[in-house]
Amino acid sequence: MIVVAGEALIDLVPQGRGALAPLQPALGGGPYNTAVALGRLGSPTAFCSRTSYDAFGEALLDGLRRAGVDVSAVQRGTEPTTLAAATIDEHGSASYSFYVEGTADRLFTAPARLPEGTRAVSFGTCSLVLEPGASAYEELMRSAASQGVFTALDPNIRAGLIPDPDAYRARFKSWLPSVSLLKLSAEDAAWLGGSPREWLASGPAAVVVTHGGDGITAYTGEGAEYSVPGVRVGVVDTIGAGDTVNAALLHGLAARDALSPAAMASLGADGWAELLGFAARAAAITCSRAGAEPPYASELAGS
Repeated sequence: MIVVAGEALIDLVPQGRGALAPLQPALGGGPYNTAVALGRLGSPTAFCSRTSYDAFGEALLDGLRRAGVDVSAVQRGTEPTTLAAATIDEHGSASYSFYVEGTADRLFTAPARLPEGTRAVSFGTCSLVLEPGASAYEELMRSAASQGVFTALDPNIRAGLIPDPDAYRARFKSWLPSVSLLKLSAEDAAWLGGSPREWLASGPAAVVVTHGGDGITAYTGEGAEYSVPGVRVGVVDTIGAGDTVNAALLHGLAARDALSPAAMASLGADGWAELLGFAARAAAITCSRAGAEPPYASELAGS
């Protein structure tokens, strides 16, 4: 079982370019997209979050169930669902405005235990920024790591939600001893102001950096560096692409029985090339369609 912990929200996806394009509601949130992608790829997956009883909250849970994701660990509340309004630029890249005050996912509390059979827990995005839920997710991350559970972190920076960047950067560094796999975009890395080698020295067994259409690079604690090129595709938008990479990495590691630092260290050049290539192909499919629509296993058959 791979557990994904974090927010579920509604993306308001523009049906065109520019700030005043019509908006279409879509299921989203970085952790939510990761859970759906894992489910579609066929990994046993559970979602750990807090969602609203409103219509959006019900739709989010229905989307998880359709992907085969276990929702028994999801907490519920009467507060509204978080909204994220996207704007797409001329290159298909998305920027976001968030409506988060008084929403259900912010009131998440750390569960007493993880679902039975948990092999890995994935964290990231808004859930690690917005209090009081951020402290609860942090507590869960540290607890899981202390029990020897594989932990993955995708910070997925949304700068507009972070009132004190320096405080967040310090907090990010404090998480690294509890992280097995750190995955982030080149833009996230630049904003955080560190380097893969610095982060590896603090705890993670591997750091994976995405470079958009230019590919993906993995850095390991043994000093190795592995890269694959991006997969060329007609880009509709990039919503959910990084989340798809995150899910593909976890799915691929699980398939190789490599959800541990020691097992990741034994992947070698061929293993990393296969894993990163699979993630790049999965992300390309997501980029080829509107909104966060990660691929199913059948679309990556043979990859």
